[in-house]
Amino acid sequence: MTKKKKGHPNEGSPKDNFDRDHKRPAVTGQCAEVLELLRTEGAVLSFRLTAELAIPEAAARIHDLRGMGFNVLTVILPEVEFRGRIRRNVALYSLGVPSWPSPGFLEGRADE
Repeated sequence: MTKKKKGHPNEGSPKDNFDRDHKRPAVTGQCAEVLELLRTEGAVLSFRLTAELAIPEAAARIHDLRGMGFNVLTVILPEVEFRGRIRRNVALYSLGVPSWPSPGFLEGRADE
């Protein structure tokens, strides 16, 4: 019995065209809300996302956006007054330039 290659043996892998064919990912749900807010306001406090916009896991949404290749920057502020009280070690999120892809994102994905 002869061994036959499955699929299309004379064609390259779709991954070969990754650098040429990459596109921004579709963002939905709370990630889309956070991304839109970062685009319109520039910088957003983590407390604002959780308290005012009902996004309880703001850090997880930021993590998801970074996983999709968005260049989300975080600055930890030592003290912030929020709703009349001093809060310590508050995250301030913003989009870097370029917002997508983050530096090094495509290089890390090209070999997958």
